[in-house]
Amino acid sequence: MLHFIFHEPKIPGNTGNAIRLAACTGARLHLVEPLAFDFSDTHLKRAGLDYHDLADVVIHPNWEETKQYFGDEARIFAFTSHTDNNFASVSYRDDDVLLFGSEPTGLPQSVLDDARITSLLRIPMLEGRRSLNLANSASIAVYEAWRQLGYQGSALFGN
Repeated sequence: MLHFIFHEPKIPGNTGNAIRLAACTGARLHLVEPLAFDFSDTHLKRAGLDYHDLADVVIHPNWEETKQYFGDEARIFAFTSHTDNNFASVSYRDDDVLLFGSEPTGLPQSVLDDARITSLLRIPMLEGRRSLNLANSASIAVYEAWRQLGYQGSALFGN
């Protein structure tokens, strides 16, 4: 199973979209606190629609406990604009972890520098653009990893 993490998300609509992404792909969504909203937020509910019960979501109290959850063997890929490493050049494996930062700031330097990070990855964009929307970035990365894994469990491909 693929995993993707939103580190201290700020915008409820993005997390709602991520819940829907998790439900539609079978990936597990991890949220690292503090969250800037609660699960009764109408924007979160609207974006997630009726997928909340279909998604696998785990909430962690902080980054340290998130790392402990995955143990020392998991590959954790941190998405950032501060690298030239193309996310599509990675050969993803089942149980890989895709890590995304909060909407206004991305991942803090302390997380980017953490020894548990396998690699920093970037989604290509046109020059001069600051960033993609968080939910869109997660969708691009999760679908690329899922594609490489043969869309495991997908109804479309009969897996």
